[in-house]
Amino acid sequence: MKQIFGSPVGGRKLCYQFGNNFNIGRTYSNLRLYQRIFTALFLLLVNCSLANAQSNGNNERKQLFDYDWKFFLGDTPEAKANDFNDSGWRSLDLPHDWSIEGKISPKNTTGANGGYLPSGIGWYRKTFQVPDRQKEKKTVIYFEGVYMNSEVFINGKSLGVYPYGYSSFSYDLTPYLNFGKENVIAVRVDNSQQLNSRWYSGSGIYRHVWMIASDPVHVAHWGVDISTPQVSSKKAIVLVKTKVKNETASARSIVVKTLLWDKNAKNAGDGQMTVELPANSEKEITQTIQVSNPMLWTPETPYLYQAHIQVVKDKKVLDDTKTSFGIRSLKFTAENGFQLNGKTVKINGGCVHHDNGCLGAAAFDRAEERKVESLKAGGFNAVRTSHNPPSEAFLDACDRLGLLVMDESFDCWKIGKTTNDYEKYFKQWWQRDLDAMVLRDRNHPSVFMWSIGNEIPERADPDAVKTARMLSVAVKKIDNTRPVTSAIVANGKWEVFDPLMAVHDVAGYNYNLHSAPDDHKRVPSRIIVQTESYPKDAFANWKLVQENNYVIGDFVWTAIDYLGESGIGRYYYSGEVPGEHWENNFFPWHGAYCGDIDLTGWRKPISHYRSMLYNDNEKLYMAVREPAPEPLEIKETLWSVWPTWESWTWPGFEGKTVQVEVYSKYPGVRLYLNNKLLGEQATTREQQFKATFQVPYTAGLLKAVGVEDNKETGSAILKSAGEAAKIKLTADRKEILANGQDLSYIKIEVTDKEGTIQPNATNRLHFKIEGPGVIAGVDNADLKDFEQYVGDTRKVWKGKALVVIKSKHEVGDIKLTVTSPGLPAETLTIKTALKI
Repeated sequence: MKQIFGSPVGGRKLCYQFGNNFNIGRTYSNLRLYQRIFTALFLLLVNCSLANAQSNGNNERKQLFDYDWKFFLGDTPEAKANDFNDSGWRSLDLPHDWSIEGKISPKNTTGANGGYLPSGIGWYRKTFQVPDRQKEKKTVIYFEGVYMNSEVFINGKSLGVYPYGYSSFSYDLTPYLNFGKENVIAVRVDNSQQLNSRWYSGSGIYRHVWMIASDPVHVAHWGVDISTPQVSSKKAIVLVKTKVKNETASARSIVVKTLLWDKNAKNAGDGQMTVELPANSEKEITQTIQVSNPMLWTPETPYLYQAHIQVVKDKKVLDDTKTSFGIRSLKFTAENGFQLNGKTVKINGGCVHHDNGCLGAAAFDRAEERKVESLKAGGFNAVRTSHNPPSEAFLDACDRLGLLVMDESFDCWKIGKTTNDYEKYFKQWWQRDLDAMVLRDRNHPSVFMWSIGNEIPERADPDAVKTARMLSVAVKKIDNTRPVTSAIVANGKWEVFDPLMAVHDVAGYNYNLHSAPDDHKRVPSRIIVQTESYPKDAFANWKLVQENNYVIGDFVWTAIDYLGESGIGRYYYSGEVPGEHWENNFFPWHGAYCGDIDLTGWRKPISHYRSMLYNDNEKLYMAVREPAPEPLEIKETLWSVWPTWESWTWPGFEGKTVQVEVYSKYPGVRLYLNNKLLGEQATTREQQFKATFQVPYTAGLLKAVGVEDNKETGSAILKSAGEAAKIKLTADRKEILANGQDLSYIKIEVTDKEGTIQPNATNRLHFKIEGPGVIAGVDNADLKDFEQYVGDTRKVWKGKALVVIKSKHEVGDIKLTVTSPGLPAETLTIKTALKI
């Protein structure tokens, strides 16, 4: 199929025509063949009907450009030419990360940093048509993110090289297009220069691509700036700044209309302004609009409005854009900390890297949304995007679901941390990359702080103060409504960083919050946030946050496990390779196990404990510290916590003492084993809301109950499991969009005959899929398991595994069958639909 750019449809804004590549010659049964033909014809009729209905509207302005690309892993410079034969290349849709598809091997040049996954050079090509009627339009291609060193060609013409793999960027295609004929976009991606990252980066066009067609008189790209300088429950002032461009040879008199919609598409306020634009010029206009009785954005009530902006001339709409925003106020002081809408909020934050586990860096909308859902479920109210700007889909989900964001730009400035990292590009590119982050992300209500760096190597040098000031000034030139911070870690006397911290609005402490009380005596005006902390220090950090107004919160390293920085957070047994830091070779460890949440989405016990400290929605939780297999000992590392599991199945430890941990917001807890009371302990703040019971292991039913006023309330239960007998499948969504990108995450558990998870199961699973879907990834959260993440088999770890299914472009039923030797097969059906 060939894409005709300029013919939008529905949510994906694409229309297709049948061409030579429409293949119905494969060996299907007659029924399957007829189903495919019917589905294709049905989608075509619906799409083209919608295209005709919408061809004059705003949907034509921005169109998703993710589908029907060709890909080749390797360097083929001739691929930039239109007449290059790519028929032997792989066909795929974006987003795409080729590294995650490869084998994990200590021979790969990414090493421990990159999770031992492959890198290299890859090429992408896409053929498309632009109709003649679009000659009068300005046509731009917009990449949300390509890792890294991408060079884009249109019809053989190089448009430029963009080094930083996390910035969004665009190119004007207009002068080079063949209207009414075929055009070819080619993209060379070079991630071969290793090492260029301290964590797993992925490789390829891993975020969305868009084609934008606009009138020569239009709203500039990232040209809308919405802020709310005055906010109360009765009224809010919304300041809408719009940069309008006139790319014609004559002056234009236009009207800029702005309409604010609430979530029910009702008018919440409006304004319009006449603007005189000289030839080949741009002008920013400001409109002040009042909203009565506004709904305020908070993490608990993430209410969104939409600004609908039209550029009009002689009653004809030349351009039409929509921008979501939230109404909220931010204030930071040493006296009251961080105040959102006038109320002090303590930050329970987590740092995350950008990968999506078994999907690698590919930023599918659903994967990014699920990540935010996991963070919210884990009790976090904020996230730090370590150490780079995130995807737009991630920020959209934070806006929609209610998660505050510290938006971070760089991991280094003038001095690097690896051989080929951002140090090579900082001098030439920092301004463009920093501007891209702030311009792109400034309208997201979830973004409440900007971070300009992380553990900068030259941080003790006076020149670092100049650089930090330079970056901060650049941020404030675009957006002065949010504070600027960066993450600083000690490498000597902490006081040496006072001048550097002074040029930040908020001082970011990495692993050094314990010095905050003394620092406050020395610098009373300093506002402090801990930008990284060890998971095991949860209570001590929570206490410092609660007891000191000038400390606004803590971001743990990390909220979610991630690929790369291999071995951080690991625990190990005596006899294994010792060591604290990821720079050692701990293969087969290929990721970091320091997250509160593992790569399958399971909340570790530390997640429940941390959430209890900051929130009141969870009051009782129980888990068991893994007993050491004598004579071996369990060893911890800096970022680890003791391996603790939701398990009362410990064969071989009968009669031996096992430690049971109970986390509780009740004044006390009691523990029962097989209905026999074992003991009662206090769980107040003095006990850090935690009780540890020494229990001789006996199989059966372990039960913890809360005690308040000598009455039992609430309970947590762990039950010993029998032998593995069944496979249990649970999908997070049983209906997904037939758009080639939507996902269903299917949790797999091996249980005994009564349905209790067998936590010691290591069964080999095999996956078979039928219908309009593919397996996008498989995982089990074991970062020592180096099987490929893309495949049709996986062992369970701790009795669990995960398979991620991605839709195709057809409506129908996806049937997943999971088998394992000695266990009955289990099936699950996922429906795909045009709309859900």
